[in-house]
Amino acid sequence: MAAEAFFLPAAGGQRYCLFHPAAGNAPRGLGTHVTTCGVVVHVHPWAEEMNKSRRMAALQSRALAAAGFAVLQIDLHGCGDSSGDFAEASWDSWIADVQAAAGWLETRHGGAPLILWGHRAGCLLATAAAAAMNTPCRFLFWQPPASGKLLLQQFLRLRAAAEMQAGDSKAAMDRVKRDLAEGRAVDIAGYALPATLAQGLERATLEPPVAATSVGWLEVGSGQDPTQVPALLPASLPRIEAWRAAGHTVHASAVRGPSFWQTQEIEDAPLLIDATVAVAALL
Repeated sequence: MAAEAFFLPAAGGQRYCLFHPAAGNAPRGLGTHVTTCGVVVHVHPWAEEMNKSRRMAALQSRALAAAGFAVLQIDLHGCGDSSGDFAEASWDSWIADVQAAAGWLETRHGGAPLILWGHRAGCLLATAAAAAMNTPCRFLFWQPPASGKLLLQQFLRLRAAAEMQAGDSKAAMDRVKRDLAEGRAVDIAGYALPATLAQGLERATLEPPVAATSVGWLEVGSGQDPTQVPALLPASLPRIEAWRAAGHTVHASAVRGPSFWQTQEIEDAPLLIDATVAVAALL
């Protein structure tokens, strides 16, 4: 079925959405005891990682829809074709956007199991939105980061790298941190980063929810031996065990593929697409 593009009303304007209906006349069940279809909200990464991931997100959404899942892609506040500028976004407005997307799916497929599919920063946002909604849901993670603080530091280093040619990288980084701490937006790699968004991301962690749920945790890697399946990142192992210790079922694996959200050219990771469809059926 063809995807449906529409604008979802939201605070301060509207959010661009693309809905991929589940294929077939009969909804697909999740697991062995559910007869209603599964619904998926895609929570994209931030800044340039979102743009680099557009193609993969579209390919994966179509693959999930073909497998029987109803998928909603949403451009968060100040991103893509949604209202507002990046400089006007905040972590809280993004959480509200994910809630609105889940609410729209509830009106369309009431009672269907909800999966929040996050990529990079979107993983952190998905868990924060789930806590705010207090609604049972499952999670699908693509390359979840260790913390929002780490992602923010990586982003701020782009400013330092740009200043390095002038021999002023440390002073530039100090100015950026001071501006953000004092509530001022800073320009980095073509983005006006607002303090409210930076502070929210910096505080974000991948905390497991109180209620037990199922999680698909997928990573991509190359490894030295092309004949072998890459291993999960060492930093991911203790975090996966923490989720399991909290009572969650975690299906974790890595597949061979490029880090398409940061490659110079737009690239595909077909093995990730296949692995995502397979793990979604287990949630």
